Amino acid sequence: MDAAQLGAVGAMATTAGWLVAGRLVRPLSVISSTAERIAGRTLHRRIDLQAPAGEVKSLADSFDSMLDRLDEAFAGQSRFISNAAHELKTPIAVHRTLVEVAMNRSDAPPEVRRLGENLLAVSARHERLIDALLTLARAENSLTELVPVDLAELAESVLDSAAADAERREVTVADQVEPGTVTGDPVLLEQVVRNLVDNAVRYNRPGGEVAVRVSVGRQGAEVVVDNTGPVIAAHEVPVLFAPFRRLTDRVGSARGSGLGLSIVRAVARAHGGEATAQPRPGGGLTVRVLLPVPGPTPAVAPGRPGRPLTGSGSRRR
Repeated sequence: MDAAQLGAVGAMATTAGWLVAGRLVRPLSVISSTAERIAGRTLHRRIDLQAPAGEVKSLADSFDSMLDRLDEAFAGQSRFISNAAHELKTPIAVHRTLVEVAMNRSDAPPEVRRLGENLLAVSARHERLIDALLTLARAENSLTELVPVDLAELAESVLDSAAADAERREVTVADQVEPGTVTGDPVLLEQVVRNLVDNAVRYNRPGGEVAVRVSVGRQGAEVVVDNTGPVIAAHEVPVLFAPFRRLTDRVGSARGSGLGLSIVRAVARAHGGEATAQPRPGGGLTVRVLLPVPGPTPAVAPGRPGRPLTGSGSRRR
């Protein structure tokens, strides 16, 4: 057999080996890519491998069967959360109505009115706690609505609604935002920004400052909320992200539920991102939420100049 024949045989063998290897590896690639998509919380997807009976086909079918059970389990958990919301909120709503009726009676003495005000405050706090728990459960369960969301628009909306509270607490808030579009649940992402801004204003000091920044970089879209306030030690920061765990100066707050930063981290991780915090020199905290952006991330995104938001809520350009 001459060299030409040997070359031809070698080429045919290489081609045959490539085709056989591709036939064997292609189903594994399908399984791998499907697993990656499911890791992004798309449990409705299935491999549905169209291949002859064999070990790879059996593996794919077993994987689909497991996904069916997981999908059913998560759907059941979602139904439980919805039912729990109704069962927990209805008695509180009835309780609030009864208290308001008793307070508004023409012959109600001042003692009853004061007691009613205290009971309404307790009911409002319980409602906020239930809402926070349900939000946390929803974030840790699954994302049901994935749409493009501009973090800059969310930040502007949240800052507008926080202006009155900032004025009352004599806190100056400034923002510097760039358009940053991510794919996610708009309700949960708005809750992230709202929790960060509310915490920054609430746990500040009179005459303090809050800075809110939204930017897009190589790593993704970033929301940074920086505030003055009490001195926080570095070893105390992890406590802030734990559910129902607050620092000593925050425990006495009747407004907080101890779930604000827990929700922030849960929502960030549900979107494939992360939330971190570090103490500021001189007191206060800096919280960063990093979220992935769809498609290639630009090195520098076109931005808008920062616009100070004063405590009175007016914006100076």
